Amino acid sequence: MRILLTYILSVLLQLTSITLVAQPVDINIEQLRSEIEQLKQDYDAKIKNLENRLAAAEQQVVNVSQSSQAVPVISEAPRSAQRSGNTGFNPAIGVIFEGFAWNFDNDAQGYEIPGFPLAGEAGPVSEGLSLGETEIDISANVDDKFTAWLTAPIVLEDGEPIIEIEEAWIETTALPGGTSLRFGRFFSEIGYLNSKHAHSWDFADQPLSYQVLLGNQYIDDGLQFRWLPPTDLYMELGGELLRGDRFPAGGASNTGVGGYSLFAKAGGDIGDSHSWLAGLSYLNTDSTDRPSGEEDDPLIFNGKTDLLIASLVWKWSPYGNWQQRNLILQTEYLYRSEEGNYTLPDERDLAYNTEQGGLYVQAVYQPFPRWRFGVRYDRLVTDALGPLFNDTPFATNGKDPERYSVMIDWSNSEFSRIRFQLTQDESVVGPDTQFGLQYIHSIGAHGGHSF
Repeated sequence: MRILLTYILSVLLQLTSITLVAQPVDINIEQLRSEIEQLKQDYDAKIKNLENRLAAAEQQVVNVSQSSQAVPVISEAPRSAQRSGNTGFNPAIGVIFEGFAWNFDNDAQGYEIPGFPLAGEAGPVSEGLSLGETEIDISANVDDKFTAWLTAPIVLEDGEPIIEIEEAWIETTALPGGTSLRFGRFFSEIGYLNSKHAHSWDFADQPLSYQVLLGNQYIDDGLQFRWLPPTDLYMELGGELLRGDRFPAGGASNTGVGGYSLFAKAGGDIGDSHSWLAGLSYLNTDSTDRPSGEEDDPLIFNGKTDLLIASLVWKWSPYGNWQQRNLILQTEYLYRSEEGNYTLPDERDLAYNTEQGGLYVQAVYQPFPRWRFGVRYDRLVTDALGPLFNDTPFATNGKDPERYSVMIDWSNSEFSRIRFQLTQDESVVGPDTQFGLQYIHSIGAHGGHSF
């Protein structure tokens, strides 16, 4: 009996110890389950929060992409940039409206600059009330390797509307090493002003040097190469092979490769408020039966043209706040050498070998939002060609052509501008005072302007 009782007590003690040990184990398992459940809830909440933030970020990207289609048409940022196709819509379409109300003291129909026969699109603004170019811009990324741009202005010729192809080019977007190719019809990258569209000019017309030596702007068909070296200082090097069908070239000489160009640009920022850009360009063209002067009785040039352009631009805005105040100082010098012969309207052939130059200096200041004030000085120089060229458009009047311009413009927004300009033109026979109004308005998408 004692042995049995002892055995029973021993068993009870063992069971009790097992229960005492097992009870805390059960409690720990429940705690772990509770903690795991709490972690699941916390992580679900965090994941939901991250998903909401991701959705908001994606929507912000969409908004930025859409708003990029309305890049300011008129105002510029103090930066160096290349224009590329838009990505928000395919394609992006914009329209620029431009018009004038202009007055001349002299007869604008007889406008000429002694010693410099005009060609290309050179010449003054149309007198009286006139419609300028209505420019249609269409752009888009073709795919992941190419982007495309089309500029088709609608102009009036003899009262009839005509659609022209001003620019139509394709550009690569994925070449290695900072290189790119553009092919089609484009404004040459020589100089500073040449590649800028008329609605982005700071004055209603081009400087005299551009009008006389480049026919206002040099545009041609061809192939353009650009390289951005991997340097801290902004640099761009490039060159072009050109058809040579537009002034100062002509006739698409050399079986349709009548010109080439080389250009180099460098620039950068100085502090938070200053930026600069300098450039040097060279253009070589051959001409076959290039016309200039009177349309009905043109002067015909056959020969070679060499053109050099040096440019410097300085921009200031306080701490980069371009919208409030800014100042732009800008100058370019153009030098042209031509060798060949001219056929005059009376069918005389004269050997032609001359050097000509042109300079402009301008300043545009915005003291407060919407209003800008600008001044510009132009000057031309040329060789005296001798008595054989007397009584021809090449004869000079013994004075270097000069011109002085002032302007005031007001921009209600990034998409509209009204400009008043006053010009004292001493480049023509008999000084001429010109003044008038210009309007520039845009709708739709438009690529941002370069520096």
